Amino acid sequence: MNGPFGRGRFTLIKLPLMIVIMVVLPPLVVVQPIQAEDAGATNSIRNSLQNLSFEIAMIDHDRILKLADQALTSKPTAITDHVATNSAGGVHDFYSQADYAWPNPTNRTGLPYITRDGESNPATFTYHRMAMRNMKDAVAALTAAYALTGDDRYVTKATGLLRVFFLDAKTRMNPHLRYAQAVLGSSSGRAYGVIDTLHLAELPVAVSFLEKSAAFPREVDTGLKKWFADYSEWIITSTNGVKEMNNSNNHSIACFVQLASFAKFTGNEELMETCRQRFKEVLLPDQMTNNGSFPRELARTKPYGYSIFQADNVATLCVLLSTRNDDVWKYTLPDGRTPRNAMDFIYPYLADKNQWLADGRGKDVMHWENWPARQPCLIFAYAEFGDKKYFDLWKKLNADPNDPEIRRNMAITQPLLWIASPDEVPLSKKKGKRANGRFYSF
Repeated sequence: MNGPFGRGRFTLIKLPLMIVIMVVLPPLVVVQPIQAEDAGATNSIRNSLQNLSFEIAMIDHDRILKLADQALTSKPTAITDHVATNSAGGVHDFYSQADYAWPNPTNRTGLPYITRDGESNPATFTYHRMAMRNMKDAVAALTAAYALTGDDRYVTKATGLLRVFFLDAKTRMNPHLRYAQAVLGSSSGRAYGVIDTLHLAELPVAVSFLEKSAAFPREVDTGLKKWFADYSEWIITSTNGVKEMNNSNNHSIACFVQLASFAKFTGNEELMETCRQRFKEVLLPDQMTNNGSFPRELARTKPYGYSIFQADNVATLCVLLSTRNDDVWKYTLPDGRTPRNAMDFIYPYLADKNQWLADGRGKDVMHWENWPARQPCLIFAYAEFGDKKYFDLWKKLNADPNDPEIRRNMAITQPLLWIASPDEVPLSKKKGKRANGRFYSF
């Protein structure tokens, strides 16, 4: 590597007694969250569209309140609700199995499982994933409802869900993914498993709104920051975490989406700068071609879905990493490539999926018929560039797809939280301004 955070791969030193430490980053500590340098929300969009948060609030108003009201009556979920009998860990350790791993047909036991790329095995253990995603979706919906109304009922319920999942001694999840995406018969947990917590990247954004309420306990806020600092430290110091950071496809970008979100939440400016440098010097130049496509995703058996997933995560990283003085969307490589190329590539295929086939690209082996949904890259691109085609398409697409595969690949479920500012709470008491100059409200 060139310097401690240079362009090369992150490395580990293995010491006697199998103690493994990373030499890239110092231990994380919980400090005050990084304050965005712009007028936007938790993200770093420098939004010249002054009414965008209000417009999204108008569009999603009924949807948000419906989901939040459902969450108000929901039972808190925890990974301790379901014991993973195949896990090498304990009841507080997250466990999942590799999606594309299937029983080996050549022997009676089916072990070791073999890979069938792109073909999800419906018999895998998914309870911990679903508990995490259900919790996150509920907290995001409750927080969005609070952003709309200022009603502390939503804050109190969200607090309870967060306590049970992350903090309570009897039900908390340990801050690591040592046993994620296991392969029966060959691996108790793999680096690829780090992607299973991608949905958690939206939680720090939500908590920035909850912090505005007197009903959100300080000890819960502090406990969450400690949990995410510990989890970040596990990623950057563990063998599996470092492998995932060094992955050469969508996994590394998804990993840095998480690290950037968690670093901003916990106030780790050094880790934020590492994420920023890594995106500019390694992830973008090594994975995206000059037409905005990602060849390693195009080579998969689900090239359409993977390309959409990659575009969403590139856009999310641009949002998380940008500041007033450093608009990552506009970062340009020496050969002219910029993150916007990813949007230029994927947009025509989001607008017309048939064009994907017309251009000679392959159909996904599974779930082709249910893509696209209301992809976050569209609203982020609109907020950044102001091109109305992104917003118009975003409004037409399904915000809440039923296909579990599509939902698994959409970590952002409440875009209002990414566009609005906590200072705008409650949005329902504000007025928007139409293009004709007339004001409107809820």
